Order: sequence, then structure tokens, then C-alpha cells
Amino acid sequence: MKQTSKHILNSFATVFTVAMLFMSCGDDYRRVGEEAVKPLYPQGVAHNFTLTYTETKEAMGTQDSAHSKRIAVLSSPLSEDFDNQRFKFKTFPEGLQVEFYDDENQKSTVVADYGIQYSQTNLIDLQGNVVIETHDGKKLETDQLFFDQKNNWIFTESTFKYTNPEDGTVMDGEGMDFNKDFTFFKAHKTFGLMTIKEEE
Repeated sequence: MKQTSKHILNSFATVFTVAMLFMSCGDDYRRVGEEAVKPLYPQGVAHNFTLTYTETKEAMGTQDSAHSKRIAVLSSPLSEDFDNQRFKFKTFPEGLQVEFYDDENQKSTVVADYGIQYSQTNLIDLQGNVVIETHDGKKLETDQLFFDQKNNWIFTESTFKYTNPEDGTVMDGEGMDFNKDFTFFKAHKTFGLMTIKEEE
């Protein structure tokens, strides 16, 4: 009986010592890769929303009233606001549609599968099946497109297809930049066939 008690006591002491060793060991290795990335949580989430951007011809105070002009309408099934981060941004993980209006109130549209808006740089990054259709029928299709809101300048480094029904041309290329109204654009590289409509 004494032998068994002594054996149980020794076993308990061994288990206790091993447990203390494990408890005293810290997690000192340096984390790299995905496990080093801290999760980000948005400060706000909006579902199935529509946001209308307007402007007035002159600056207004808090008590003033004036006629405003619609500039753009943004709609998306989901928006996540990360303006609580050091580098502020908003994401549109389920896609978005933007309608732009010119001075004559003519509408052009942009759609994409994903979007991210960088608040501090006023840059919008659109990704996946990006399509721009202007009020006069011009169409640009690409995988990624950037919109510089401050300078009203749009550009891509990806391959694109540009269709212009006015002159019946279809252009394929890689890399393009242009202004918001499509009145000026420059293709960096074109390839393949350019289809030109013949006069009847």
C-alpha cells in the first residue's frame, strides 16, 4: 500500500512539473505571413444603398438654400467603411454601379464586380468585369480601372476593348487613360484587329 501511494505521489509530481514547464514557456517566435496580419473591422456597413452626389454653383452656409445639380449616383448591395484605419478606405465587395451626369444631365454608367475607394487620395479602384457606357454609346470593357476623382482622370494598365458606335470602330489594347467625358483618350498599346465601319 505504501508502495502504491509513493508511486501515485511520484506520478503526480511528474505531471505537475511538466505542466509548470509548459505554462512557463512563452510564445516567443516571430509571426510571419497571414498569421501576422491583424484582422480589420469596418466602422460601418451599409446594405442595398443608393448615394446621390450633388453640387451647387456657389458655396453655401448652413442656413442657405440654393439649386443643386446631380453629379453622380452610387448604388451597391454592400459597402464597408474602414475610415477608422490609419489609411482610410471604403470597399464594395459585392460590386457597384455609378451613374455620372454631365452639364446637360446626360447619363453615363460604370459597373464593376468589386470596388475600393481610398478616402485620403480620392482614388477609386474598380476590379472585375468593369464596363463604362457613355450617354452617346461609347463602351469600354476591362478587368481593372482607376478613377482619380480629384483630377477627373480615368486610367487602366489592363487589357481593354473600346467600342465607338459613332465611327463604327472596335479597338483592343493594353493600357489606356482618358478624361471623364471621353473627349480625350490615349491608348498605350493596341493589338489585334481594329474593326472600322465602312461607308454605305
